[in-house]
Amino acid sequence: MLLWLLVRTGESNFSFSCRQGFRYQQKCSLVNVKLKWVKDRELDTVVSGERDLKAVNFLIYIIASAPQCCLPVYNLSRSRGQLGLPHDLKLSTFIRRYPNIFHEFYTPDSGGTPVPWFHLTPEAHVLHQEELSVLQQNHIDVQNRLCQLLMLTRDRILPVQTIDQLKWDLGLPYDYQESLILKSPELFSLVRLPDDRIGVKLLLWDNHLAVSELQKNAPLLQKEEDLKDGILSFPIRFTRGFGLKRKCMKWLEEWQRLPYTSPYTDASHLDPRTDVSEKRIVGVFHELLHLTVKKKTERKNVSNLRNPLSLPQKFTKVFERHPGIFYISKKTDTQNVILREAFEGRRLLYEHPMVQFREKLASMMRKGFLDRSRGNYKSSADDDLAEDAGVAISDDQQISEQETDAYMFSDYESDGTLDDPHWKTKGKSSRC
Repeated sequence: MLLWLLVRTGESNFSFSCRQGFRYQQKCSLVNVKLKWVKDRELDTVVSGERDLKAVNFLIYIIASAPQCCLPVYNLSRSRGQLGLPHDLKLSTFIRRYPNIFHEFYTPDSGGTPVPWFHLTPEAHVLHQEELSVLQQNHIDVQNRLCQLLMLTRDRILPVQTIDQLKWDLGLPYDYQESLILKSPELFSLVRLPDDRIGVKLLLWDNHLAVSELQKNAPLLQKEEDLKDGILSFPIRFTRGFGLKRKCMKWLEEWQRLPYTSPYTDASHLDPRTDVSEKRIVGVFHELLHLTVKKKTERKNVSNLRNPLSLPQKFTKVFERHPGIFYISKKTDTQNVILREAFEGRRLLYEHPMVQFREKLASMMRKGFLDRSRGNYKSSADDDLAEDAGVAISDDQQISEQETDAYMFSDYESDGTLDDPHWKTKGKSSRC
């Protein structure tokens, strides 16, 4: 159930003697209000293990796409830049953590030295086929997400590199250029950009898609008189214990009462130095996060969207200024922006079929990782041969590896629940 900050708890708290004058001031200038960041442990769990999950999923795709469904480790290393793994972590070390997903065997090279190869286990192969089935069944949904992403831009064009950064979050297939763009020439076209990069251009505008999620839910969540005035308020919720001063509540209420500009309409007439423009920027990222399958993305993924989305400098500051709408998780090495309204605690209110598949893969990863750390997987004759040749990791390296990456599942037991059943979010007071 969505929590709304703007429900009036008493006219004495939210009455203003000069409401119209204050609203005019809001429209003419950007009010300098800063809200403190407060840690939300439940939302932090949303990004736990995401890096390794993404890397494993991509490795499964690469191996499954190989002619004989197996590849040597040096071939897999060519795609290391797309895995997002730490530079000091050997790829073979990472793959060996999940023996129930990747089966390792050795083939001598031209010099007779055993070289590690990997293919998928039967269980992983079945899961990969399930992923392909999910993509096929949701083809129209995936296509619409890409269309809407391009419709958010000024020229309906985005560089391929920018889409590549967002494809995991949007639920796009890894081969979306071949399976989606080239197979839909009536919708998409690959074009050469002025900087010589390749871009994807949307050829057909669909008015049915040019309706934001906030507008779709407006009849149920907004007041009828506000809808007539074009005023839409964003769902608001804060971390437990988040303290909000009266002056910040006043500003936030008036900010919510400002006109809403759809992210799919031209906003070039808006002054970027005003709160009205800021509300439009919030609306753009509110819609962008709704386009993602898990209602989150890394902050760096949107840092190069300023020009395509016609946004002002330092546009990502809206994430800090509106912690009731967005939460910035600093759990991993990078910052992740999460849409608060999409979650009840750590639970995603609506799970896209692609999210459900990824949960199955994450569960398989947890099981393989924990079983391996408990010694349930024994060395084979090939492992012994490779160890003699100096290409297999030693027991000491395995122990070090387990200690180094135990953090990935430190928040979860093998069944996916928190280790400490008495753990609760500790709220902290905050000043604006």
